[in-house]
Amino acid sequence: MKSFTKKQCHKVDYCELKQFCKEVFMALKLSKADALISAEVLVEADLRGIPSHGVGRLWRYVNGLRTGQMLPEPHTEIVRETAGSIVVDANGGMGAPVSSKTMQMIIDKAETNGSAFGCVFNSNHFGIAGYYAMLALEHNMVGLAMTNTAALGVPSFGRQVMFGTNPLAFCAPANTEKAFVLDMSTTVVSRGKIEVYDREHKILPENWAVDKTGHSATDPGKILKDMFYRHGGGILPLGGEGTQHGGHKGYGLAVMVDILCAVLCGAPSGADICDTETSSARVSHFFGAIKIDCFREPAEFRADMDKMLRRLRATRPAEGEERVYYAGLKEFECEKTVIEQGVPLSLATFDSLKKIAEEFKLSFPS
Repeated sequence: MKSFTKKQCHKVDYCELKQFCKEVFMALKLSKADALISAEVLVEADLRGIPSHGVGRLWRYVNGLRTGQMLPEPHTEIVRETAGSIVVDANGGMGAPVSSKTMQMIIDKAETNGSAFGCVFNSNHFGIAGYYAMLALEHNMVGLAMTNTAALGVPSFGRQVMFGTNPLAFCAPANTEKAFVLDMSTTVVSRGKIEVYDREHKILPENWAVDKTGHSATDPGKILKDMFYRHGGGILPLGGEGTQHGGHKGYGLAVMVDILCAVLCGAPSGADICDTETSSARVSHFFGAIKIDCFREPAEFRADMDKMLRRLRATRPAEGEERVYYAGLKEFECEKTVIEQGVPLSLATFDSLKKIAEEFKLSFPS
């Protein structure tokens, strides 16, 4: 979870913040239902301690909808469908509503067929991948979600962007333990995190990104600009430079996401996906749901998940560390705290939201 001191942030009520974002989206001509989904996905990121994908990005959606890069009322179309699969053309709409609806259709198919998978193409940024994977949890299913993005990552030993941050999420339900929710980019960090560093005027840590020479980059504003204009340089794959710390594995995972999201349904992939000054990259998503009772009794599965996750939590921590976590646990604990105490917003994010409120003549949460 991103930590802020009292002087560095404002805290805003979760429900009020979600309502505010919903009203902004409705002012931009989204239907009430689509506005609610879009707001929920954004605020959920902050709720789970992922400010890089939270309401700090609201201005990006406002700009996209205002300029026509994102369409508020797209003609979404199912272009291919079987009992266990679906391919959806988002036709330039917002990523969150079409992704949520597609994942629900996949869950419905999995209820009947045991498992189902689907692609969405010609779409836009969909927020945190974990939101969609987690929709499967209440149905006694394993959930999967991933997306490609505009090319921002450099291959191992490369210096030119050739794939996106390409996040993936996988979740599995437990019983008394919190669900296992892996939600990660396949690059060292997402562009959103570099944008956070740029907004807060902070220097990038070593081994996050390389400049156009292929050497470590520390200026977030410069690397964001160089990636946007394809001057060279970009974000390193998970594992960092070269192969010593497994950078080639992150590189492979990023390409795998591109194959499932784009090549599988015939959409643009890799370096063919780019943002420009007048248009937003059209990206693709992949979703899946697997019904647990096709393999064993869900209650037995959940009991064994409890046992596994409890043992992970009970692992002796390294010297100087307080405890051991498993994927998703920190986020669930953050969620509880934020609901009780309010969503922490950096000063830059708070100011940008107030400007949006003034522009649309909406009241902003105190």
